[in-house]
Amino acid sequence: MYDVTVIGGGSGGYAAAIRAAQSGANVVLAECAETGGTCVNRGCIPSKVWLRAADLLERLKTGKEFGINASVKEVDFKTIVERKNGVSAEIRMGMEALLQNNGVEIIKGRAVLKSPQLVDVDSRTIETKRIIIATGSSLSAPEIPGLKKAAMTTDEVLEMTTAPKSILVCGAGYIEIEMASLLNTFGCKVIIAAESARILPKEDSDTSQRIAQVLREKGVEIIPRASLESVETDETGTTCKLSGPKERRVNVEKVLVSKRVPNTSDLGLKKIGLKLNEDNGVWVNDLLESSVQGIYTIGDATDGWMLSHVASSMAVFAAENAMGAKNRYPSNLIPRCLWTQPEMGAVGLSEEDAEKQGYDVETGVFPYSINGLAMVRNQVDGAVKIVSDDRYGEILGVHIVGSNATEIIGEAVLAMQLESTVQELARSIRVHPTFSEAVVDAARDAKNWALYLPRS
Repeated sequence: MYDVTVIGGGSGGYAAAIRAAQSGANVVLAECAETGGTCVNRGCIPSKVWLRAADLLERLKTGKEFGINASVKEVDFKTIVERKNGVSAEIRMGMEALLQNNGVEIIKGRAVLKSPQLVDVDSRTIETKRIIIATGSSLSAPEIPGLKKAAMTTDEVLEMTTAPKSILVCGAGYIEIEMASLLNTFGCKVIIAAESARILPKEDSDTSQRIAQVLREKGVEIIPRASLESVETDETGTTCKLSGPKERRVNVEKVLVSKRVPNTSDLGLKKIGLKLNEDNGVWVNDLLESSVQGIYTIGDATDGWMLSHVASSMAVFAAENAMGAKNRYPSNLIPRCLWTQPEMGAVGLSEEDAEKQGYDVETGVFPYSINGLAMVRNQVDGAVKIVSDDRYGEILGVHIVGSNATEIIGEAVLAMQLESTVQELARSIRVHPTFSEAVVDAARDAKNWALYLPRS
């Protein structure tokens, strides 16, 4: 009998298997497809290769600001795809080697739960004390008349050898905004149909506004409160009918399919009594245990954030708890990021959500436009915003739009994890010139003693 059976070998399952093995468990991992899951093969890593190419293209175009007049003869999409494939393969190889190094047994095959202690993997029965479900998510095309003929999935974007001339992006979440930014950089006319009143509806409204402004300046059209109703394709092109306060039709070459749903079907979950939400994500408590004792679930398979680093961080907690610990997962410390131009990084509550929860909110904002390094590099779009509790100085959320935001947000996560107050953050020291100085300056602004902002 195994101590822990992990179902799924993506970023979450891989980390869970290794952490359980480090804790002394006899571990088996079942994976029906490629090691690395969506993140390594069709998500985080491949998209960041493409976004790096887009970033380099943008930097070349702005080189004249520094006296560098470089011309771009062509963009070889095939080389980008080859690099993407190479990086993914290298990471897969490393993951498999580390699993073996930690003594994790790997079984290729589809797993089905027969009971809380029995798992069937392609007719092989595995007895186990604990189970960690880490099956990730998959693309799901909405049932919209005519969509299939014009659809372009995110998987296909990452394999493209030419960019479409135009595309309709339905949705305004993290995946959709990154894809919109990427395609726009490579010359595609992008139209975003956002069902919500603004893009990135889960983020602070200032973040949404800043990212939307940059996208619009680059030629991306954003249509708020709009839903795709139907698609008609003929020899003259593709027409998309959008419903909303005003009905509208747009002509594009392709329609992006980017929605993801938890991979929880055909696992036998309902038969053994696991509670699922309306999107078929597994319900878990703050110990990451499902409604069935001894079965833990992490990552995209839950009803939480679909982010790779969430899966890998949940993996550590689930593995330790499966081995007897009682560690509660700190969902308030989950960072969210975009590798757009400029980048976005956020953690904790937005100003709006903090007010809804009854906090006496104070905010501090410091724009990149007067940050020394941002001025040096001509990367002045964006700002750092800190949301804090006026009574105790608790940092409730940090929201960054600007260069290196995906890296800088890490120090905000650590500050919140260590329960630093905004007063303490305001008195901390940063190297000059760096983008991270803007975090300290925003904290000072929250306490009304910003040194580099005019007095209000």
